[in-house]
Amino acid sequence: MFIDRAIIKVRSGKGGDGCSHMRREKYVPKGGPDGGDGGRGGDVILVGDSHLDTLVEFRYRMHFFAKDGERGQGKSWHGRDGESIRVPLPLGSIVRDRESGEMLVDLTEPGREFVVARGGRGGFGNEHFKSSTNQAPLETTAGEEAQERTLEIELKLIADVGLVGMPNAGKSTLLRAVSRANAKVGDYPFTTISPQLGIAELPGDRRLVVADLPGLIEGAAEGAGLGHDFLRHIERTRAIVHLVDAMPLDGGDPAERYFAIRRELEAFSADLARKPEVVAINKIDLIPAAERDARVRALGAAMRLATKPIAISGATGDGVAALLEACWKAARVDA
Repeated sequence: MFIDRAIIKVRSGKGGDGCSHMRREKYVPKGGPDGGDGGRGGDVILVGDSHLDTLVEFRYRMHFFAKDGERGQGKSWHGRDGESIRVPLPLGSIVRDRESGEMLVDLTEPGREFVVARGGRGGFGNEHFKSSTNQAPLETTAGEEAQERTLEIELKLIADVGLVGMPNAGKSTLLRAVSRANAKVGDYPFTTISPQLGIAELPGDRRLVVADLPGLIEGAAEGAGLGHDFLRHIERTRAIVHLVDAMPLDGGDPAERYFAIRRELEAFSADLARKPEVVAINKIDLIPAAERDARVRALGAAMRLATKPIAISGATGDGVAALLEACWKAARVDA
């Protein structure tokens, strides 16, 4: 299960109130004020956690409240500070204030912390107000109120390369071929309805994080199909692997399908359209061996590519090693 949106409510701790107290001891006739200050309320802290990859936890827990600071006491005792609470979030989480829409933080680094609700300061006890002209003050101040806010969390995948293509282009099959990811595979469109991540191992102890994202259809940039869900995830990838089905089941034109997806990328974001792209012609195992090279070259020309596309078969593994090397260079993983 992949959950990429969540709404939670957080509240920091209230500051403890100051104490009004007069010192009373048997042999101290002029004791004076000794009311202590209140403790500080706890913070709510968001933490980037590289071990998480989903927001599913927030389906079952939606409230995160820090502890209040304790009230000050006599004998100049300072109230105990409230305990802070840390909320771990997967890397790639964008957190917004739901009421104002303001983006608060984009957690992309492991261990990064962000105080999203700061605890209230403790109030002053009456000892704080004593002076040469006011030797027996009774006044105190209350602790600051807690901060409470509703947060909207959106998770965007962070991957080196993202697989794009029309439904049933073979993205899930390719992901299974290059990694141990157990992506769903079927001979019908939209077998992938949520993003899948896999790690591809390359020679020389190199690794590529590959994202298989839901297939695109025309109108995706306007929200058709799974369009917006797809496009916002691929924004985070360093490079795109554009998978083109060499033999569409419905007899469609592979080149026109390539251009259709390019139009959707450009309509959604100019930055997205400028990402490095590796074009792979998939399912070449369905083409007679003697005709493959000519077929791949013809498709490259029809798609107006500057370089010959990479011919692969996710089912048999042909050409996959060359594709991964091209992905490594395009994503500049070692840069």
